[in-house]
Amino acid sequence: MARLEIVPSVLPADFSRLGEEAVALEQAGVDRIQWDVMDGCFVPNLTFGPDVIAAVRPHVSVPFEAHLMVQNPDELLPRYVEAGCEWILVHAESTLHLHRTLSRVADLGARAALALNPSTSAEAARHVLDLVDMVLVMTVNPGFGGQAYISSMEPKVSEVAAMVAASGREIDIQVDGGISPSTVAGAAAAGANVLVAGSALYRDPEGLEHAVSDLRKRAEAAYVGPAAA
Repeated sequence: MARLEIVPSVLPADFSRLGEEAVALEQAGVDRIQWDVMDGCFVPNLTFGPDVIAAVRPHVSVPFEAHLMVQNPDELLPRYVEAGCEWILVHAESTLHLHRTLSRVADLGARAALALNPSTSAEAARHVLDLVDMVLVMTVNPGFGGQAYISSMEPKVSEVAAMVAASGREIDIQVDGGISPSTVAGAAAAGANVLVAGSALYRDPEGLEHAVSDLRKRAEAAYVGPAAA
């Protein structure tokens, strides 16, 4: 079975103490930390520049991933790799030359991932699977935290999982948006092994460690793997 990973989005964190927040997440047992990079164009909000991420990087050893919700990602790729992001997630909708963009991520020494908006077909991933280590199926429309999970994305997760199984490559399948104790099983059962959660982690009354452990247990109980999807 593929390793089930819990990856927090730091959007709900206290931005005035991001270093401490990252330390708390690492101590809670997360597998890596996602930075939702928004440019105010591809999505309405503005969030983290590379200098902010670079300032947090020395505080923890857990891997970082930059989810680039930006137009013209090619111009920004080197900055986020230099800031310490081991994973770079690029939206299929954000670039005209996806093959070249994903190849550039690998050339920079990072691991490339493809992100698909809810309205984007799984077919967008088929011809770039040889270039990625992960495919992200968005289960909300990007740009805001705290949105409701779109359960109708689960068949698309299964479709991507079937493509991955047919490819013969070890490619993670990530979901992001509305992941909580009530939705994580559906995502995992569809074939997702990397679960991004934000609000659900931070609002758990028993704390971050309990929230991470609870999501992981629920995902592991439901996950069946891409071969069975």
